Amino acid sequence: MNNQIPYYQPQHNEVDIFEYAFSNQLPVLIKGPTGCGKTRFISHMAAKFNIPLNTVACHDDLTAADLVGRHLIGDGETYWSDGPLTRSVRSGGICYLDEVIEARKDTTVVLHPLSDDRRILPLDRTGEILDAPDDFMLVVSYNPGYQNFLKGMKPSTRQRFISIRFDFPTAELEQQIISNESSADGDLVKRIVSLGRALRTLKDHDLEEAASTRLLIYAARLIHSGFDPVEACRCSLVEPLTDDLETADALMEIVRATFGR
Repeated sequence: MNNQIPYYQPQHNEVDIFEYAFSNQLPVLIKGPTGCGKTRFISHMAAKFNIPLNTVACHDDLTAADLVGRHLIGDGETYWSDGPLTRSVRSGGICYLDEVIEARKDTTVVLHPLSDDRRILPLDRTGEILDAPDDFMLVVSYNPGYQNFLKGMKPSTRQRFISIRFDFPTAELEQQIISNESSADGDLVKRIVSLGRALRTLKDHDLEEAASTRLLIYAARLIHSGFDPVEACRCSLVEPLTDDLETADALMEIVRATFGR
């Protein structure tokens, strides 16, 4: 394993909770808005524990076979190919299902025997029952902003996990994160954080999603490298947030006010 630990700045006690969950072999659910640091946190913790990390980006077409595995045909014969969940159970480490509510509910049922005291993975097609090793951990995440009665996690699934709520960091903490990730100077970072917080006030009014810390880092990197600040914010903040021209024009007014143009 690579011992280099990805940078992560804790917001609250999420590191302690995760460490206790890992030592007690408990599955973890992480919920929070897009771009607030959920995936970076998991990468950080996997590197800190020096264990493998298998990440699955969940989507509408994700099947149980995509997670567990399937029989394939090659060289005139049929052979079994493990999916990412099965690989993690066999070898240990973290299996991270990102945006788990995007997957079909019948797919996530395969997580049930792994997320209770049994900690097993039955492979019906091979007849195996795999016992999860001590260093196996199941982690799932989702964005509650997308949750509705059609795309919510089933209570019978959600109540198998301990849960950690993430949100965007405080202004001071966000400045530290952006400064570290972009190497931008203090005045620029303060302006970008101020801009981000101004854009977030429009969430649920003109924007479906809030300006993420990830996008603020992109803007800081572009500007720090010499790109025009207003145009950097247009392509890294405004355009990713909206397709509506009137809304984009309104956001650009905030950008110009922030950078004095």
